[in-house]
Amino acid sequence: MNRENKVIILDRDGVLNQDRPDYVLTPEQLQLIDGVPEAIARLTQAQYRVLVATNQACIGKGLLLPDTLTRIHQKMCDEIALAGGKIDAIYHCPHQNEDHCLCRKPQPGLLLQAQKQWSFVPQQTWFVGDTVRDLQAARGANCLGALVLTGHGRQVVKQVEDRPHFKDLAAFVSFLLS
Repeated sequence: MNRENKVIILDRDGVLNQDRPDYVLTPEQLQLIDGVPEAIARLTQAQYRVLVATNQACIGKGLLLPDTLTRIHQKMCDEIALAGGKIDAIYHCPHQNEDHCLCRKPQPGLLLQAQKQWSFVPQQTWFVGDTVRDLQAARGANCLGALVLTGHGRQVVKQVEDRPHFKDLAAFVSFLLS
């Protein structure tokens, strides 16, 4: 598989950074989960393109401006780069549930947008999340779905026992690269 076809998609909150009940609204509130920068560095070194797909209803609720989200994501990318990793693209849905858009997970819109841009084979591409809706989005986009037990993962694992689950992103990356 050449680099163009080696793609992994990651949810953000609860997979890459500590999930907060009141949203990550400033760059200072973004706290990466232990081991995440190094896990992404391993993916980068293995020639994977790393994409992020994240629901950000806080924008639709008026709690966060798009420019601030850009700064939050820049901090995340900078911290990952310090470990030698790279996020190739970030896709976000700014809508709330009641907007009934096609991009808010569990809808597959963000993953389909990524697939269109990066031309990867969905059946060979993992989407790693920490919620049932992440796994539903993976299924809707014909991607492979995996659950990490960080974020909401511990609370929902019994609902998706048929899907692969891992302690955290580092454990998933070890599985993927073995």
